[in-house]
Amino acid sequence: MSSGKIGFDNDKYLKMQSEHIRERIAHFGDKLYLEFGGKLFDDYHASRVLPGFKPDSKLQMLLQLKEEAEIVIVINAGDIEKNKVRGDLGITYDVDVIRLFHIFTKIGLYVSSVVLTRYEHQPTADAFQNRLEALGVKVYHHYSIKGYPSNLELIMSEEGYGRNDYIQTSRKLVVVTAPGPGSGKMATCLSQIYHEHKRGVNAGYAKFETFPIWNLPLRHPVNIAYEAATSDLNDVNMIDPFHLEAYNKTTVNYNRDIEIFPVLNAMFDRILGESPYKSPTDMGVNMAGNCIVDNAVVCEAAREEIIRRYYTALCGRKKGTSTEEEIYKLELLMNQAGVKAADRNVVAPALEKEKQTGEPAAAMELPDGTILTGRTSDLLGACSALLLNALKHFAGLEDSVLLMSPHVIEPIQSLKTDHLGNQNPRLHTDETLLALSICATTDENAKKAMEQISKLWGCEVHSTVILSAVDERIFKRLGVNLTCEPKFS
Repeated sequence: MSSGKIGFDNDKYLKMQSEHIRERIAHFGDKLYLEFGGKLFDDYHASRVLPGFKPDSKLQMLLQLKEEAEIVIVINAGDIEKNKVRGDLGITYDVDVIRLFHIFTKIGLYVSSVVLTRYEHQPTADAFQNRLEALGVKVYHHYSIKGYPSNLELIMSEEGYGRNDYIQTSRKLVVVTAPGPGSGKMATCLSQIYHEHKRGVNAGYAKFETFPIWNLPLRHPVNIAYEAATSDLNDVNMIDPFHLEAYNKTTVNYNRDIEIFPVLNAMFDRILGESPYKSPTDMGVNMAGNCIVDNAVVCEAAREEIIRRYYTALCGRKKGTSTEEEIYKLELLMNQAGVKAADRNVVAPALEKEKQTGEPAAAMELPDGTILTGRTSDLLGACSALLLNALKHFAGLEDSVLLMSPHVIEPIQSLKTDHLGNQNPRLHTDETLLALSICATTDENAKKAMEQISKLWGCEVHSTVILSAVDERIFKRLGVNLTCEPKFS
């Protein structure tokens, strides 16, 4: 299904989104606390389901507001204690906070502080605070509140939000972000509004969450793809009943925001005297739905994503990281989107190649619809062979052209098996690319092939076996969308 077509106007999005946030700041007067859900950058899910959306779009949009904005990063102290890991990056939440701080600072965004939420003097949280303070980062503590979020009397008292540290901010827009869900972003925003209003500051709250897209239909493939992406969290897209009642307009939100809205509304009434919002949809500032320029392209991309998520869950079950419930949910979502696993164009060619050779195989679909395959040999794994075949194709080289001499490959194999204790002598994708880059210094064809690497971005690949973590990581870095059959080689 890889078409290479654009379905989303990124430039329009950057302009519209930053203008809309400025309007929301003006609406509240003094200050806006903007909860940033999802990934602030590296948003590859959005770029896959909205072709044309750039993975760093939200970051670029913030850069347009950088003179008015400061960033507060929130982390749950319990997650530091548990060494909670970001699934997509394989790093712990505390390491990710430092990574985010360095990235934001490097590009000119002002990070004013880090908040440790649910703080209970955990030794690991205190050690992390010392690391942050050594970097010159201000650290604040927010505490657990008994009966949160329903015990409004306690929450709205000096023993509730009043006990939390007041975060010193200096700019009109305060972006509250975190390494992952459950960090306490919303509670941090509300605590600050409580403190600001005690100090006579007109502060407001808004939420920036790309998915689900509120002004697309409930069962639009893009919104179904969001449910597929969060199948482990059990998020469910719903019609926003509060918006329907207030405006007689159908919009889409998700269960957690709809469930918490009556509590939020009551909190706003207590703090501000009157709630500025009639629905969870009102709280959002997301303009992505207004920037889709080709619905058919976006629908096709979203359906492809749903199938990929299904294969990921099947492999996760084999690895012990996914549950049966996730798989049942994804099967239901595939049914709603009208797709089957077999609709993925690279699956059948990969399986056919495996049948012909009796060994693991892989297939790749290029943006123009061309399908290439790779087989397992004595020298190379199937995915390494597939990468070389694709680079030859992009470089206009004949299939028979040898990009790497066995004289280059054999010493690497010897190093792996004789000295590093590997059982499998075949080259992984990272070893193949390193060997190719060495050959490119003396061989013109290898050089031509190396120059094509950027063209792999957005290609679709299916492997007939679960790949090693190394191969999965390389495909991710190359921007290749990978799925695997749920079996080990």
